[in-house]
Amino acid sequence: MAHTAKLDTKERGLLPSLEGFFKSILELDDISAMLIPRHLPMKNMVMPVLISDPECMEGVDPLAPAFPMNAAKIVSKLSRKPAGGTVAAVLRPCEIRAVVELVKLKQANLDDLLIIGVDCLGAYQNTDYYTFREEKGDDASLQFCREMLSGAEAASSDNRLATACRACEHPVPEGADLIIQLYGMAVEDGLVIQAEGPDGEGILKQIALAEAEDLHESRNAAVESVISVRETYRDDMYSKTRESTNSLEKLSRYLADCVNCYNCRVACPVCYCRECVFLTDVFDHEPSQYLRWADQKGMIKMPTDTLFYHLTRIAHMSTACIGCGQCSNACPNDIPVMELFRTASASTQEAFDYHPGRSVDERPPLSEFREDEFSDVVGIQAGS
Repeated sequence: MAHTAKLDTKERGLLPSLEGFFKSILELDDISAMLIPRHLPMKNMVMPVLISDPECMEGVDPLAPAFPMNAAKIVSKLSRKPAGGTVAAVLRPCEIRAVVELVKLKQANLDDLLIIGVDCLGAYQNTDYYTFREEKGDDASLQFCREMLSGAEAASSDNRLATACRACEHPVPEGADLIIQLYGMAVEDGLVIQAEGPDGEGILKQIALAEAEDLHESRNAAVESVISVRETYRDDMYSKTRESTNSLEKLSRYLADCVNCYNCRVACPVCYCRECVFLTDVFDHEPSQYLRWADQKGMIKMPTDTLFYHLTRIAHMSTACIGCGQCSNACPNDIPVMELFRTASASTQEAFDYHPGRSVDERPPLSEFREDEFSDVVGIQAGS
């Protein structure tokens, strides 16, 4: 049974108690730095920061409904090569799943990494978070937690939540060394910290928190309720997106506002190619070519290649898409690319029985030969 401990929040308050918890971890000799969301002093946004001095913990806020980037990309930078010390990373579930995929792609390493996962209550798009923060003030994160934990139906009714979050069926961290549990908890009284594996257990022993009472049943009920609501929303999203993109004409209309900025590629945590083919001269067409295309059809949409770009990304990323929604968050023209990628990915991942981020030991599809795979398609039976 996993080791659990209680973090008392009643006396100091929720965020100050978490701040003290993170500070106590960073003060350990084994931990060199901590990657954690923190309020920026120069702007009302919460961004990942790398902290090495425990006295700089003031303002950390992993509960804020702000998600300006998937921090798996930063974890990749910090762990791809030896850093000379262990980094603790406080991550959302989708960030952890992205890290797992990057490990498989040799773009990240878990050896000198302590992952602290936090139950995810969802997040707003960037502009909506600014508005929310202005409305709620310094207690914004606490008020957000109260509302999201008041019940799955109440949480799902917040239309400002990013579509990716409303359709996410993975609200609980998997693959973390420590898990900060929110669902099923009276968070203003205390939180349960659960250790997964020896590294997490070692941390809990060193900071000597009191043992937690068993809240297994209430937590499971809360998590299952949230997942049920989100799966219903997700399936409806799949249905609507398929209907909107089930022909070349419809797909072209769906992506008509694309300006080839490639922000979705840059924001994607598992798109790791050092050189993207769309940034090479392969798609740097000659001026005369544009005129010939226009002559052939009477007119052509500019810029060209937008449809080909998105189809290529779908083909490349559909097995690895973890549904974080940063592609839509980064789109300047609000194209619902997350819906398109998740819908396409769902079919691919089901076909291969592959769930990105589930396990570092699970090889990505198409990366190895499997004799018994798709025998009904290729016409080869195992052992024949």
